Amino acid sequence: MSAPEVIVYRDGPLLAQAVAARLVTGLTDAAAARGSASAVLTGGGIGTKVLEELAAAPARDAIDWRHLDIWWGDERFVPVGDPDRNETGARAALLDHVDVDPVRVHPMPGPDGPDGDDPDAAAARYASWLADAAKQAGQGPVPAFDVLMLGIGPEGHVASLFPGLPALDDGRPVVAVRNSPKPPPTRLSLTLPSIQAAREVWILASGEEKADAVALALPGDDPAPMPAAGCRGRQRTLFLLDRAAAAKAPGR
Repeated sequence: MSAPEVIVYRDGPLLAQAVAARLVTGLTDAAAARGSASAVLTGGGIGTKVLEELAAAPARDAIDWRHLDIWWGDERFVPVGDPDRNETGARAALLDHVDVDPVRVHPMPGPDGPDGDDPDAAAARYASWLADAAKQAGQGPVPAFDVLMLGIGPEGHVASLFPGLPALDDGRPVVAVRNSPKPPPTRLSLTLPSIQAAREVWILASGEEKADAVALALPGDDPAPMPAAGCRGRQRTLFLLDRAAAAKAPGR
């Protein structure tokens, strides 16, 4: 896995604009090299703001949207269209405004999906979709995502991998998470092995409440108390931060 690089921006709005610009470059380069690209989206305040900035950027049209596969790192297990869903926010912020191929947009199932109110079956279904995509690309058991974005919680959670919950140690590609410390309590999440399959992992953080978690995640010593410490890309790992979130980072 790659060693983390830290890039700091003046404030949250500039961070969102810079990450959006970096997405244009990264996804355009990936598509030029391989004929298609893939991105894993994250929710939360900064994740949604990045998508809004990308939608507003004139350079967004450099991305070959019809050959972009879009996945999610986690999802609240609530029905399609629910405002709590990361998918709902992503569609409003970006996906409804660009020419994506609907077949290549892969939201995680909710309780109104084909498996009903069974999050374990929904997680297995999403894992099967990932496996199918990976097989087509000669990879596996999940695709080598070009860019996988993650937010980080004040206690260090990423996706829906929280300290102390069984999902953190699960080796399956996707798991159901129950009793989440943040509502709603039931979620689906990629696991650490799936995150670590990405070519690039970008951890986004804005605000002073994230500073302690960032400082503890950067050394990458032990994901048990600090899940973000286990999130590293195969080729590159970026901590993209504003000054407040970077305040306690080593060497700052």
